[in-house]
Amino acid sequence: MATGSQATLSLHLLGTMALERAGEPVALPASKKTRALLGYLAASDRSVRRERLCEMFWEVPDDPRGALRWSLSKLRGLIDDEHGCRLIADREEVGIDCSALSVDWRTLRDLAAADLRKIDTPVLEAATVAWGDFLEGLELPRCDDYQSWLVAMREDARTRFVALLRELVQRPIDPDRALVLARLWTSLDPYDALARVALIDLLDRLGRRTEADQQRALGSKKLGEAEMPVPPALRSAPTAVEPEPPTPVQHVKFCTASDGTGLAYSIAGDGPPLVKTANWLNHLEHDWESPLWRHWIRELGRDRRIVRYDERGNGLSDWNAADISFDAFVDDLASVVDAAGLKRFDLFAVSQGCSVSIAYTVRHPQRVRRLVLYGGYAIGWKRRGSREEIDRREAMLTLTRQGWGQNNPAYRQMFTTLFLPDASPAEADWFNELQRVSTSPDNAVRLQRAFGDIDVETLLPQVRVPTLVLHARDDSVVPFAAGRGLAAAIPGAEFVQLESRNHILLETEPAWARAAECITQFLSAP
Repeated sequence: MATGSQATLSLHLLGTMALERAGEPVALPASKKTRALLGYLAASDRSVRRERLCEMFWEVPDDPRGALRWSLSKLRGLIDDEHGCRLIADREEVGIDCSALSVDWRTLRDLAAADLRKIDTPVLEAATVAWGDFLEGLELPRCDDYQSWLVAMREDARTRFVALLRELVQRPIDPDRALVLARLWTSLDPYDALARVALIDLLDRLGRRTEADQQRALGSKKLGEAEMPVPPALRSAPTAVEPEPPTPVQHVKFCTASDGTGLAYSIAGDGPPLVKTANWLNHLEHDWESPLWRHWIRELGRDRRIVRYDERGNGLSDWNAADISFDAFVDDLASVVDAAGLKRFDLFAVSQGCSVSIAYTVRHPQRVRRLVLYGGYAIGWKRRGSREEIDRREAMLTLTRQGWGQNNPAYRQMFTTLFLPDASPAEADWFNELQRVSTSPDNAVRLQRAFGDIDVETLLPQVRVPTLVLHARDDSVVPFAAGRGLAAAIPGAEFVQLESRNHILLETEPAWARAAECITQFLSAP
């Protein structure tokens, strides 16, 4: 595609179609179908058969071939020039040579497909100056195939544009400009809790309390109407003074993974940095208040700066991630620590987060000071399990897809019983709710399938940092042998056996006190 300095012709497909030659507007044909045809050809990456164009834009009684020839004659006079932009048409196919034609849709597409973190802020801002629906006003109600294409392209353009907005809003740009972008992001994706939280955070920082409160109310209403989880940040306005918080104030931030997936992470406390790798079912704000995770966060953050994040498909991070895989999980961890500006840190992991941490540590041994693995494994359930275990897991996936999102927590209770057999009714309710607010039924299935395929066994001997492995002896989620196997294969690793049936240790059980003591002593070592 031509750059701005090379192209003499610029075609705008986002919003009302416009054509410019050397910065001067060019009059477009009055025919709506001819303009729609121009948009279709300019957005296509290849030539299109004449028969296909006739089917899309004209009905048989209207002499579609003759109508197509007439439209092409109008377009040829518009776009053919001495700088190389031309309409290519033979007896079979039609296309546009875009090498000397600047098309805003193509610019957006190429930017969104790149690693946004490596693109300069002015370039991204330039791409967000003007926005409108793809081919705005060029609907052709009687042309079903064209209308289907138009709907798909508008959604594609919206999704790509939102990715640019999400990246820009979390950058250190002018707050007033960020606020404009955050408002646009929210309007384009009104059911995205990440957008709402970012907008409210900016409004609070700019002292616009009234609008912030209104956005909280509107966000809660929108998400509630769609039966989507409402983050605590949208439920009520923050108070100036909180009664005896058990942990320091956390600051939720946003970054982008290498594939453009939006990630939410938080930083709390002061001191040496400790990163908690994401595990299945996290929600930064829900966990902060939860009796299941509150004591973990308080202990890990004691005299430390603790960094946590929501894995893709979870919590405040992007639920619409195209890639949910082990490599993507490792990239998420790398993206968060880079965004947080950490050079060297301790790493703490739970469950499948242990495998992610192992892979990251082997790839970046100079950045990890000490590694703590709790309730983890090197090989996923699909690779390590017996036929009976795999069948049981597959049956649970079927139930997950069917019942996860229902208001009745009966389906999610099977996971609660498995993860926390000794939980009190109140603790069980919290875990049931965590499942509902942290991810969707489809994501719950996709995540579990990805966990089943994990295999980092060959990496274990390559771990070269001090490592502490802890595992509950009667854990029903991850076999005790899996944790013991980690410790045996990692050179010099310490192993602690905990007497518990719970996959997540509860604050009231003796095993938690022992685990906390061992972790504190291990991380306090020089």
